[in-house]
Order: sequence, then structure tokens, then C-alpha cells
Amino acid sequence: MSDGGEPFFMKSGGSTGVLLIHGFTGLPAELFLLGQFLNRAGFSVLCPRLAGHGTDEKYLMRTTKDDWFNSVLDGFYILRGACDKTYVIGHSMGGLLTLKLSMERKVEKIVTLAAPIFIDDGLGLKNLPPREFCSDACIVQPRRKLENVPQAVNNVYKKTPLISVHELVDLIDDVKNLLPNVQTPILIMHGEEDHTAQPRSARFIMDNIGSKSKQVITVPNSGHLLPFAENRDFIFEMVLQFLCAK
Repeated sequence: MSDGGEPFFMKSGGSTGVLLIHGFTGLPAELFLLGQFLNRAGFSVLCPRLAGHGTDEKYLMRTTKDDWFNSVLDGFYILRGACDKTYVIGHSMGGLLTLKLSMERKVEKIVTLAAPIFIDDGLGLKNLPPREFCSDACIVQPRRKLENVPQAVNNVYKKTPLISVHELVDLIDDVKNLLPNVQTPILIMHGEEDHTAQPRSARFIMDNIGSKSKQVITVPNSGHLLPFAENRDFIFEMVLQFLCAK
């Protein structure tokens, strides 16, 4: 397992828990700062590792969107056993899994951070080969060299399996179809300079979700990596305000 791939559980004395869900090819370390912030505010926080993640690409290519969702379910039941109420926050693909979970299980509130309904054209998704040609194919993933964050955040995969990209695309299609069935109160946050998930993804969720209580916050001067953006203090405060609101 990669450094930073370990799940983490931060217990508090309160009865409310927050389940954090990391993104595609990501790892729990990416949500550690947010977890610390929420734990200091009195929440118990659990961040599981999604199947195939936090290891290397050969393990990821053996997993499916259903395996990733089952990892979320495992974390949900662990946290539910320790807490009376459960909130869920997902970053990137984790936001898609958050939406899916909220339709299938009782969750009090949800937050999506840069959930990718529409992938940026610059990532070349239109050139993705058909699934039958992608079983062992990978593309090189740029190295991450971020500063002022836990060093483990930079431990991303060197390659991304194309078969796993197909699984992500299928998950996006699933979530698009189920949005009208989601009734959970939601905060939708997206960076206005996101070059991975198009910012119009947030508006699509807002316009199509069935929730009566819903709001969008577009974060200025921020890209896709909201949990460790330079203005993450603002992002964390907005999340906390939403979770604590009556």
C-alpha cells in the first residue's frame, strides 16, 4: 500500500459522523486535512480506501465501479455503527459515489466537491478506445508536486488504466440518471478554474437533483483539488456551516 493509502478514523465524543470519500486514482490522504478540521469541530470522521486505490495501477484495473461503491458501503456501515447521524462528503469521483449512496441509504446531508458530470475536453476523453481494447492499456499520469499539504497527497499513480476510465464514465452515466431520485439536502461546491471536471457539472447537479434543500458554491481561484486548495480554509468553513445549519 502506498504511503497515504491507509484509511483513517478520527473519533470524537459526539454522535454525528462524517464519511469522506476520495476520488478516482486518489487516496485517503487527500482528505486528511478536511478530516482533521471536521474532527476538531466535533465530528467523528471516517475515510475508507476505495478498492484498487492507494496501491498501484495493476490492482485498480481489476476493480469496477461496483467494487468502489462497495468500499463506500463498508465505510458507511462502520460509521453508522458508531454514530447516530451520518453526513457524507465526496471529492471528485467520490462526489458521484456520495450521490449514489444518498439514494440507497439514509444520509442526513451530503456535500460534493468537484463532482465530474462533465469531463474537461482537454483530457482527451473523446479519444478513449472502446472497452474491448483497453484491458491492459494505461496512460501516463502526470506527477504531482504540491507543497504545503501532507506529502502523501503527491503519491498518485504513475499510470491510469483505460479500463478504469471506462468504469468512471459508466458511473457518471449512472449518477446522471439517478439524480432526480436523490432527496438528501446537498451542498455542491466546484472550483471556477477546474480543468478536470467542467464547472458546469455543478449546475447540472443543481438543476437535476431531486433534493428540495440544495445550494451551489462556485469557489473562485480554485481548480479541481478543492480539499487541498490554497483557499481551503474558506472551503472547509462553508462545508462546516452547511453541516451545522438547522
